[in-house]
Amino acid sequence: MTTEIKLPEGAPEEVVTNALVRDVDLTAFGFTGSLSLITLDNGLDHTRPNTFGAQSLIALDAAITDAIGRSPAAIGIIGKPFIFAAGADLSALSFLSERSQSLAIGKLGHDVFRRLDECGVPTFAFINGLALGGGLEVGLHCNYRTLASTAFTGLPEVFLGLVPGWGGATILPKLIGPERAIQVIMLNALNNNTMMKAKDALSLGVVDAVYEPADFLERSVSFAAKVLSGATKVERKDYSQDPAWDAALATGKAAALKKYGGAEIASPMRALELIAAARTNTRGAGFDAEDQALADLTMSDPLRASLYAFNLIQKKRKKVEGAPKPALGRKVTKVGVVGAGLMASQLALLLLRNLKCPVVMTDIDQERADKGVAWVKNELAKLVEKKRMSEESARRLSLLVSGSADQSSFAGCDFIIEAIFEELSLKQELFKKLETIVSPECVLATNTSSLSVERMSEGLKNPERVIGFHFFNPVAVMPLLEVARTSKTDDATTATAVSVGKELKKTMIICKDAPGFVVNRLLTRFMGEVTDAVDEGTSPEVADNAMRSIGFPMSPFELLDLVGPGVALHVSETLHENLGPRYRISPTMQAMVDAKVRNFYIKGADGKFTANPEAVALIKQGDKPSTAEQVRDRALNALATEARMMLDEGVVSSAAEIDLCMLMGSGWPMHLGGILPYLDREGISEAVCGQRFHAPGIASLP
Repeated sequence: MTTEIKLPEGAPEEVVTNALVRDVDLTAFGFTGSLSLITLDNGLDHTRPNTFGAQSLIALDAAITDAIGRSPAAIGIIGKPFIFAAGADLSALSFLSERSQSLAIGKLGHDVFRRLDECGVPTFAFINGLALGGGLEVGLHCNYRTLASTAFTGLPEVFLGLVPGWGGATILPKLIGPERAIQVIMLNALNNNTMMKAKDALSLGVVDAVYEPADFLERSVSFAAKVLSGATKVERKDYSQDPAWDAALATGKAAALKKYGGAEIASPMRALELIAAARTNTRGAGFDAEDQALADLTMSDPLRASLYAFNLIQKKRKKVEGAPKPALGRKVTKVGVVGAGLMASQLALLLLRNLKCPVVMTDIDQERADKGVAWVKNELAKLVEKKRMSEESARRLSLLVSGSADQSSFAGCDFIIEAIFEELSLKQELFKKLETIVSPECVLATNTSSLSVERMSEGLKNPERVIGFHFFNPVAVMPLLEVARTSKTDDATTATAVSVGKELKKTMIICKDAPGFVVNRLLTRFMGEVTDAVDEGTSPEVADNAMRSIGFPMSPFELLDLVGPGVALHVSETLHENLGPRYRISPTMQAMVDAKVRNFYIKGADGKFTANPEAVALIKQGDKPSTAEQVRDRALNALATEARMMLDEGVVSSAAEIDLCMLMGSGWPMHLGGILPYLDREGISEAVCGQRFHAPGIASLP
């Protein structure tokens, strides 16, 4: 095959995955003949997985030709140690400038991979490590598949704004049935890109056998020999007449609509079309349809936006912008948590599981402290029940957590985080007391959502060891951690905090100690425009659904129910006090708190959520209603204004950090690529601020 695909000038050079061929004699495995084994290897260590760009596909094509020429009884394909293949090389996608280029890449992948099914001899994929996207699709083109027990596999394309476009959407539904295919292609991808463990892939029928890594190749070759000799038979079911097709497709569509707040986003809808067509399509027709879908999606802003967001998240997970040298951080061998309520208990559990060091919880009396410790131990027991932790590990961790009403138990702590009531004077008093108990090097961290961290450090002998360490609820699930430095916080404290954050597996940004930090400041401004519209006379239903059309998974009032009116009101009051009247105190919000109405939505007997009559009755509406479009415009304009002010104030050092915070701290949709690229694409940035946040081409067509 002599296919050559020219990428635009400026596109990154491909890291070529080579394909090496050797013969394996099957005599020792009870079969007379040989297996030609193709090994995928890009020549780099396991931190850079094998990927498929145009040159890599051409190399694999040549290897298949070589293997066929050896007249083997079968052909096998395996990856380098720990890695099979991570799929298409996505680095060049954002540089594609013509649909024909995308169409050619899709067709090239199909032309090469399908040879594994059409070469005239049985083919085997020995999936010895990570196999994602096109990596799994290589295996699907083979007749049989084995998988290492430690390997993860999946089809993440829908999560990224694509479709499984090298055979996955066509082959998998007929291989494992429509319901299971929807699970792998749609539900897993939409659930934050969930990957299959080996046992899941086996039970779903994606692979035929699972072996331990130690003798994986030997046992896989033995499996191949037994299949060739007839000693092992793998039955395949015909799913074309399966009655579950319509129900499975309906499940997939419902999941996509729920994920994106009712909006029909292109990639999941195109994936559903391909899965539906797989029922009757020939493979060739299915592959042609995949090529067209890929070409359409790759030449769209949502894909560029998703790739920008995905790459940004991957980059920031590894490197925290503005972080001091790690060597400046101090070792943390004992941790204190002030408070034993739900948030504090969640923090204690997270710290315990990841740092695996003594964790001391305190509260105003022993009963409350004991209750927090009991909650932590109960959660450990649940993890054992779910087989996510061994009994021995849970027992060991349980011995490390303790509770007390006496804060002197914090003596010897290297890191203390407080999660007490959001009142500045209480936190100031607390830190002054802690200073008399712990060493001058012990970090004093606060989980405040909006109060001034610097003011908490006023009057301390060592204000340089105070830092904001703001988690999002639920603590174990939400990946973002805002690390807020005051003007006095030193590098050693910041480095220690970042080190702890990495141990907790959080994605961090370092921000200036400013009201609301990043996420709460933007969300409060955004939600304030919506509640203002309601107070002015807009129907709550119209105002709350104004952002649905662009794919928000959660409406402003649903978010309000999640954080609680009390917390939302407190943040609004703090920002109003510190940033001025653009942060209004909503009479409706105030009335809900005063009346102790905790939810705007309530769940009915039919399981559906409707507006809470008690909350609706508290709305004192004016006579100036807005349309949904007007509400959306004012909310987005406010976001643009606030983001520009935050950058001008130096709250964060780059626009990308604001994007990261909103993606990971507020659920801003991936297909929009972050808040600021979206505002740029819609022309809002220039209209409101007179300038873009990003250079043209970021998260959009070049």
